[in-house]
Amino acid sequence: MTDPGLYPVFAHWARLHGIEAAVDRFRLSLPAQVDDFREQFERDRARVEAGGPPVIAAGQDPWYSGASETDIFWPALEGEFRRQEWPKDRLESVDRASSTVVAHTPRPSRPNWDAKGLVVGYVQSGKTTNFTGVIAKLADVDYRMIIVLSGIHNGLRRQTQVRLDELLKDLNKDKWVTMTQESTDFVAPPQRASALLSSNKPILIVAKKNTAVLKRIVRWLDTPDGRDALQTARVLVIDDEADQASVATAQINPLIRRLLKLMPRCTYVGYTATPFANVFIAPNQDDLYPKSFILNLPRPEGYFGPEMIFGRDVVEGELEGAASDGYDMVRLVPERDMSALRPVGRASASDFEPEMTDSLVDAVRWFWLATAARRARGDDGHSTMLIHTSVKIDVHEAFKSPLQGLRAAALRELARGDADDLEKWRMRWVEESSKVPAEEWDRKSLTFDEVLLHLQSVIDATKVILDNYRSQDRLDYSKGPVVAIAVGGNTLSRGLTLEGLVVSLFVRGATAYDTLLQMGRWFGYRTGYEELPRIWMTSSLAAAFRHLATVEHEMRDDIDRYQRQNLTPLQVAVRIRTHPSLRITAKMGAAQPAEVSYAGSRLQTRYFFTRDGDWLEKNLEATRALVQESLRHGRRGDKGTAVVLRDVPAGVVKDFLSTYRVHPDSPDMDPSLLLKYIDKQLEADPPSLSRWSVCIVPGGGTPVELGGVVVGSVLRSRLDDGDETRADIKTLMSKQDRVLDLDISTTDAQAMSEERLKDLRDLDQHHKDRGLIVVYPIDPASKPTAPSKARAAGSKERLELDALRTVVGIGLVFPGQAAKKNSVVATHLAVDLTDVEQEDLEDAIETDTELAE
Repeated sequence: MTDPGLYPVFAHWARLHGIEAAVDRFRLSLPAQVDDFREQFERDRARVEAGGPPVIAAGQDPWYSGASETDIFWPALEGEFRRQEWPKDRLESVDRASSTVVAHTPRPSRPNWDAKGLVVGYVQSGKTTNFTGVIAKLADVDYRMIIVLSGIHNGLRRQTQVRLDELLKDLNKDKWVTMTQESTDFVAPPQRASALLSSNKPILIVAKKNTAVLKRIVRWLDTPDGRDALQTARVLVIDDEADQASVATAQINPLIRRLLKLMPRCTYVGYTATPFANVFIAPNQDDLYPKSFILNLPRPEGYFGPEMIFGRDVVEGELEGAASDGYDMVRLVPERDMSALRPVGRASASDFEPEMTDSLVDAVRWFWLATAARRARGDDGHSTMLIHTSVKIDVHEAFKSPLQGLRAAALRELARGDADDLEKWRMRWVEESSKVPAEEWDRKSLTFDEVLLHLQSVIDATKVILDNYRSQDRLDYSKGPVVAIAVGGNTLSRGLTLEGLVVSLFVRGATAYDTLLQMGRWFGYRTGYEELPRIWMTSSLAAAFRHLATVEHEMRDDIDRYQRQNLTPLQVAVRIRTHPSLRITAKMGAAQPAEVSYAGSRLQTRYFFTRDGDWLEKNLEATRALVQESLRHGRRGDKGTAVVLRDVPAGVVKDFLSTYRVHPDSPDMDPSLLLKYIDKQLEADPPSLSRWSVCIVPGGGTPVELGGVVVGSVLRSRLDDGDETRADIKTLMSKQDRVLDLDISTTDAQAMSEERLKDLRDLDQHHKDRGLIVVYPIDPASKPTAPSKARAAGSKERLELDALRTVVGIGLVFPGQAAKKNSVVATHLAVDLTDVEQEDLEDAIETDTELAE
């Protein structure tokens, strides 16, 4: 009969020393139970490995079976989360995710190790909670020093210190040695390192990534006494915001590397939501490349991320329906307002005087209405508005007086109680609240009268706070509910949480992926007021964030796919998609162009310059030439109402792709890349894509002549996304159009999956190596076919296309399966792993049999 009370003792020994060592140790004292304990431990370990998020960690030495009853720190932390009434699924998610990180660190009984990993979270998504769980669980397996490198600003370091004190030190009185405090960064103590490391208490240091601070830590440890004590001490270094200051810097990066070299048994784990710089570190150098694992934290329930707000495009291998437009929460600031909101060009920041533009006034008034709505629901939590237009402190200070004046004017307006004034507030509430219905989150919509009861008190409680390194009135959420309009720059752009953020006005210029994403302080949780947040920004910034949502999804999908293939970060590199006008990161490191294949893809145009007559005319001319040459060199065989031109030579298609102009927001349709891919297939053995089909899809709109063929144009209205420079029609091509040139009816094709339609082309002896171009002449008027009230809740309204002349959209279909042989250097970057030293690779996947006793 197995005594379950002894299992935690067995499991703790097995976690530290390995399952075989535990069996050997307990075989004599527990002969009847040790085999049952072994099986239980293996089941627990398998559950941890299977239950976590995707991770590139092939060949890891499996050792962690989850928390044990003999543990101290995790049970206390879990108990605190229960006391805070965390939902069961949230608690289980944190437990699983933190266990998965721990499971992919080296076995603590190894004589030495140098592990480097990366955990990819989401902006404002609870990364601190995850690494707090990791700290607790590794402290439970006798890690003796925990160093948390917490950003580059005092505010974030202080916020992290308070959080870790509450969740680690305060829950385990007298069991931690804390060497930093809320108001004090690291200062070398009078005690020698050996005296502290030899105690049975883990040491906690929360340090800013600052040259002077890191030098103090290194000097304290880099002594004969310190180096000797570190020979046996297990050390965990958490690098929060690991892409900031840690990568390719002249002082911080060498100091972090020097610190790690002092520790023969060290696990370094970087945490970031923007890992672009981290995955571009040279992997064959002694740097911070995450050689041991890259882990993808799951998106938490209720989290508002870029995709939910800005939508995203389809990525490689997805069906068209995977794209989304996000909730209708973004309001566009006209480009003409820029000079009124921030200095433009060489204008002096010291002389700048902001104007209360319509967009700014609308944003502030909605902030007050939304906060009043929260109060009407009984939500008395913090409520914040962010205004981020410039990094210049003079600009921040210039906003204070006008905003206070706007507040005073609103209070006078409400005090008068004029019917016309109240009607303006009412219309603002009705119009804006209808765009994202509360019913989407099973909440009752509020009437304006319910909101009005709280509006004046909300405005009265509002403070205008300037948050920058020079200001005295910094954001402080520690003293009662805060209602604040926060004006700031870099101190509000990374790491720091803006509690109860409802409205953002963001027109700060930025061109790098990581900078933009980290500035998105509006990402996070909006529990209880999910439908109320709004963001005011320019159309170019909104388009950039949509691209970033696509990049983020694709990057995480890469990590997931590599994990399924059992590959390590030293065997395969994470790819990052490029953009024609955005930089991935300022620290490109070892990044090189990656490769991608169009085989099996279905591509289509989505964005058009509908108000650029020359652009539209040139595309129409290119299409007429395509059809004319296809009629001359191919053969016609229509399918229903669609015109089908078969056996068109590749040269005709290449001429068309060389002249047809694609909107720059469609990098997947980059003509130069498409032409490079076609050329590679023509030169292959055996060649493919030497012959094409060209199809024209007609519609019920205005007839148009295309190179000898007259067809009715199709109707495609545009989304009401506020972008005056382009039209977004969203979906142009239907999945059944993939087989327009095959002998299958449209009805039958509609009933099939996309994968089945791909297979039909690849199995067809006549079409398996042929490409397809589908032409869609679009009616320039193209009014919406369905009334706006019929649209899906939360989706954007559609408007008339209103183009200057016929718009030509195209779709492309490629046969085959993606493979190395049919790939081309593409719009992605990754590090080159070909020169990774073999011993580095072997060390990264060292197995149990290679471990020292």
